[in-house]
Amino acid sequence: MDVLSDVVAVTRTGRPRSAYVRWHAPWGQEFSSVPGSAGFQVVLQGSCWLLPADAEPVRLDTGDVVFLPHGKGHILADSPQTQVATPACGPDDVERYDVYASDSVDRSGEGGPVTVLLCGAYQLDPSRAHPLLLSLPDLIHLPAHPGRRAELGSAVKLLATELETPSLGTDAAVPALLDTLLLYILRIWFDERPLRGDHTTGWTAALNDPPVTAALHAIHRDLAAPWTVAKLAAEAGLSRAPFAKRFARLVGQPPLAYLTWWRMTTAARLLRTSEAPLRSVAAQVGYTSEFAFAHAFKRAHGTPPGTYRRKG
Repeated sequence: MDVLSDVVAVTRTGRPRSAYVRWHAPWGQEFSSVPGSAGFQVVLQGSCWLLPADAEPVRLDTGDVVFLPHGKGHILADSPQTQVATPACGPDDVERYDVYASDSVDRSGEGGPVTVLLCGAYQLDPSRAHPLLLSLPDLIHLPAHPGRRAELGSAVKLLATELETPSLGTDAAVPALLDTLLLYILRIWFDERPLRGDHTTGWTAALNDPPVTAALHAIHRDLAAPWTVAKLAAEAGLSRAPFAKRFARLVGQPPLAYLTWWRMTTAARLLRTSEAPLRSVAAQVGYTSEFAFAHAFKRAHGTPPGTYRRKG
């Protein structure tokens, strides 16, 4: 996998949820803060206001996409002046969340203008949180405009169709489309972010730096390969010392430190999600010795891999 695909596949856990919601003004809904999750809101029809807890109101129009990568609480309403009296929507709200896999919800107000939203949430594993996701701001707003990549709008339309008119295969299609939507949101954010300022370090810069991106893709494409700084430098098209310095400056840690961390993060996922023998897990993350793998895993996670798996 490339680095972005790998990050999403390894970090997300559980079943993503989504709903197609039709509101009639006046309306307002609070969404609880849920650490260890990420959520999105897409305006399919009409307009509304996003009211963050600690920022200025944001007007959302048809086609706008909002992504909250850290599960921050917020309010959506037809107007900043609307009083929100309904209970906050949170992970323990069984009445609402029962329908989030594929069904639709209609929240009728007093017959005012209609706003249709596509909303959803992803559960993330904090123990496998990738610095790429941790580096994102609390709120990402992607306004609709003709120049934006068409694939985002296509994914939104497909997901909305599945939720509005569920049919055979919807339960399989929705999670796949949610993952696709998440990837498109992140792709657009990282592609467009450098245009908004001078970003010389961090993951925004790393993913827009061809040599470092080549090395990252090499690691994520073949994690079991016997990588060395020299081999990764060759992938990047640089000599060893300049590459190591450049990688550390942009990614925030040296190449082999990142490689080891990602190997242990991937190993943790394999131990939790598969019944593969320890020697197989070790081989998949680049260790020819089960003993060496167990030693590295315990150093990273504080417990031997067998115990980690048994504890679930």
